Amino acid sequence: MSTLAHPFVSRPRSAATARRPSLRLAISVALCALALAGCVTNPVTGRSELALITPAQEIRIGEQNYVPAQQSQGGQLASDPELTAYVNEVGQRMARTSGVELPYEFVVLNNSVPNAWAMPGGKIAINRGLLTELDNEAELAAVLGHEVTHSAARHGAKAMQRGIFLQGALVTTAVISQRKTEYANALVGAAQVAAGLISTKYGRDAERESDLYGTRWLADAGYDPMAAVTLQETFVRLSKGRPTDWLSGLFASHPPSAERVENNRRQVEELRAQGLIRPDAELGGERYQAALARTRARLPAYKAQDEARKALADKDVDGAVAAITRALRAAPGEASFHGTRGDIRYQQQRWDDAVTNYTRAIERDDAYYHYYLGRGMATLKRSGRDAARSDLERSVRLLPTATATNELGKIAEAAGNRDLALRYYESAAGSQSAAGAEARGRFLVLDLARRPGEYVKTQVRLTEQGAPVLLIANATDMALRDVVVDVELTWESGQVDRLQRGLRALSARGQMSVRLPQREMRLARQASRVVRAAPAGR
Repeated sequence: MSTLAHPFVSRPRSAATARRPSLRLAISVALCALALAGCVTNPVTGRSELALITPAQEIRIGEQNYVPAQQSQGGQLASDPELTAYVNEVGQRMARTSGVELPYEFVVLNNSVPNAWAMPGGKIAINRGLLTELDNEAELAAVLGHEVTHSAARHGAKAMQRGIFLQGALVTTAVISQRKTEYANALVGAAQVAAGLISTKYGRDAERESDLYGTRWLADAGYDPMAAVTLQETFVRLSKGRPTDWLSGLFASHPPSAERVENNRRQVEELRAQGLIRPDAELGGERYQAALARTRARLPAYKAQDEARKALADKDVDGAVAAITRALRAAPGEASFHGTRGDIRYQQQRWDDAVTNYTRAIERDDAYYHYYLGRGMATLKRSGRDAARSDLERSVRLLPTATATNELGKIAEAAGNRDLALRYYESAAGSQSAAGAEARGRFLVLDLARRPGEYVKTQVRLTEQGAPVLLIANATDMALRDVVVDVELTWESGQVDRLQRGLRALSARGQMSVRLPQREMRLARQASRVVRAAPAGR
């Protein structure tokens, strides 16, 4: 899946990968999961299956992650709500035909990449870029029926279960580590889980099942099931010679092939031989073209926007300005065009203009995180932190990113609210972006002052000659200064020595020893406690 990055979300070089636990822990978690698991009957195939994730949990996972997933892929297409209503109507028709009751939802995302995805619990999305490649309503129903099958047949849940056994980790951790996603390093918290859920790559069996039942349901819903064949033929044709952003969308998670075309064709022939295709089976070409008319008319403008984003990524600011200007002239009511102009002005360091452009975007679509994040970051440059807080907070409520949470941490720290700053920094620290790295450093500085013993380890040992020494080790990747340790030595006589020892400097991951007083008797007990430590250079 691919979405153009913006100036405030770092484009990751690799996927965010969860730490793998030890083999012993992996086995323990898997055994616990088996002990708690039960068997359920798959509502689509009728087969008995192991269920580590219950149907109720699937629904909850979908509900919790649906909005963050939409936000991470461009947000809903606010400029054409009638199209979304139409897509939802077709999707609900396919969902009813499936016979599997779930709280199905269908939305259209403002994204040029041809893609569609399904979450557990019936939460489904289709990109604008895929809709403009389809010819009729039956092909749309074929796409949505395929995604309905993924949800109804529990393909997402089973993928998460495989992650549990393969990694011996929690469901969310397993999902995050399964696939590379463009946003993986920039998102934090629940947003990382959502990104992992929508980038799940299904196995061949799951794809076959979705093709099989999706085609059957097309016929049951009154559509011409040949649309499943023409759809796959279109995908095969489009996948040839297309740029990477296409292949990272639908074709990465649902790879087209001549085999799938022929499988669908055989399925249609069987349905016809069984008399299961209605004589008046629909294609719905006119209805589809009418529903798509507004968005299709804006297709040249969306292409100009894509050119602007590519030019901006390539540091061709003049080319980006020219392209987005064409887009805005064609469709001044499209919020994302104003948002892209804001990105350009931000890169030009024209903070006032950037704020104006992001504000225009918000006036046209007040439910997309990027516009609030952009305006908040531009406001930081122009007016200071307090003025930016509300925009950054709004962006985090829609989609938590390391950029926003790190800046909110700085605002809280400047206001003297260390506890709040630590919470923000801790959230941002989960990202592998530059903002995440900065947040980890800032968290360490604040937490070091509060809990120095968590980062500096001490121990009293005896040399071969029986002399006590204090070992001081820096467990961080940051050089430290002014390390102070309280030491208590209790000798066999009962005499107690209480003293402080310290170091002026201690290198990152470094260790040093400090001599302690020695008496002519054996040491009975010892204790040491780090009192203070500070980052070097501060």
